[in-house]
Amino acid sequence: MADPKGFLTTGRETACSRPVAERLGDWNEVYVPGSLLPIISKQAGRCMDCGIPFCHNGCPLGNLIPEWNDFAYREDWSAAAERLHATNNFPEFTGRLCPAPCESACVLGINQPAVTIKNVEVSIIDKAWDNGGVTPQPPERLSGKTAAVIGSGPAGLAAAQQLTRAGHTVVVYERADRIGGLLRYGIPEFKMEKVHINRRIEQMRAEGTKFRTGIEIGRDLSATDLRKRFDAVVIAAGATVSRDLPVPGRELGGIHFAMEYLPLANKVQEGDFMAPPITAEGKHVVVIGGGDTGADCVGTAHRQGAASVTQLEIMPKPSEDRPTGQPWPTFPMLYKVTSAHEEGGERVYSVSTTHFEGDEDGNVQALHLVEVAFEDGKLVQKAGTERVIPAQLVTLAMGFTGTDQANGLVEQFGLELDARGNVERDASYATNVDGVFVAGDAGRGQSLIVWAIAEGRSAARGVDRFLTGTSALPYPVKPTDRSLMV
Repeated sequence: MADPKGFLTTGRETACSRPVAERLGDWNEVYVPGSLLPIISKQAGRCMDCGIPFCHNGCPLGNLIPEWNDFAYREDWSAAAERLHATNNFPEFTGRLCPAPCESACVLGINQPAVTIKNVEVSIIDKAWDNGGVTPQPPERLSGKTAAVIGSGPAGLAAAQQLTRAGHTVVVYERADRIGGLLRYGIPEFKMEKVHINRRIEQMRAEGTKFRTGIEIGRDLSATDLRKRFDAVVIAAGATVSRDLPVPGRELGGIHFAMEYLPLANKVQEGDFMAPPITAEGKHVVVIGGGDTGADCVGTAHRQGAASVTQLEIMPKPSEDRPTGQPWPTFPMLYKVTSAHEEGGERVYSVSTTHFEGDEDGNVQALHLVEVAFEDGKLVQKAGTERVIPAQLVTLAMGFTGTDQANGLVEQFGLELDARGNVERDASYATNVDGVFVAGDAGRGQSLIVWAIAEGRSAARGVDRFLTGTSALPYPVKPTDRSLMV
């Protein structure tokens, strides 16, 4: 194990954030570069190497956390990176973006602050990149089989890399103009700089993965043609249908889905625009939705110079302590203060939007809301609590309702959907169509990045077995049919 007394002698320390005034002046990541290096070995030494490491169960990837904590404590960074990559294709993504359910399951967290697993993870992989320890791993031989991956988010990239390394010829199709999916255009630069995506793409190119951008399957290339070209297909198109808010005034100008607003800010950082077509500059901004996407809108609005930012959430304010109904080692719903919330703005809980009010030009200028409460399991409005707040830009960040059906992909493949609008799949991630598999949010519904990577790896195993009759690839998310483990 690492330091046998580490959890007794060392307190929890996390990465230092740059001052708010400084980071609001740029789009760089919010953390002080190098702030983890002086502390990370001791932080890794807090790992107890407990007899039953529940962090394994808390992580969908089954990350070997005590092992790489031990190596990090001993500053054997090469061995730590090897253990990290054994279960995770892209730890620099999860180390920055995952909410760390592994830390909620940490045994130390029963009565002390949990190990800073996420910080240790990102330190290991960043050091590996700096030391030249991340290199292409092309297959020793090709199988002669081909696979197409639809979508280049974390699930698609993970599936593509696994299949390429298994010896198959893989082509990734992305409808946007750049590879990365939600990582590229949905995650602001201040949460993850895009250099981390770019160098992984270059690694994958060197391994043999091919990428095709600006091609939407169902519109630019039919499902029939795709199936003729490839022996297998992985659908990793995400759950991209945004949940709408059908209240009076929704048609007014200045009301946008979060995924209409956020990508434009990222495109400015890519050099596509001098200024975003949709901007918060000088405006009273209201973000509807209290999740991570809403927080991304908050941070983006701050950097664009919003006059004010208000975030609305229909649910009550979460507890700051673990609720009794969400005991260890489950992932609790807690009150979170993200870097975006540290930068300002107001958060309002237990409210619902009744309607929008427009100006003479047809643009939104105010939002009418009312307080709500749960009574007998139903959400009801509280009389006399109506109020109006200024709103010149409104972003809807209320989650997603399923995969896109408007482009013809679902219909052309003949895919079956579940009651929630997700693509149905079996224990091997196969759809009802022979040779067509699904991974990530397209099959699971809106979820975490760590689940996307885990499902991409698992679906790759199913595809590999379909193409060759057997597979040595891992199944991070175990299927219910044990025969598939052969």
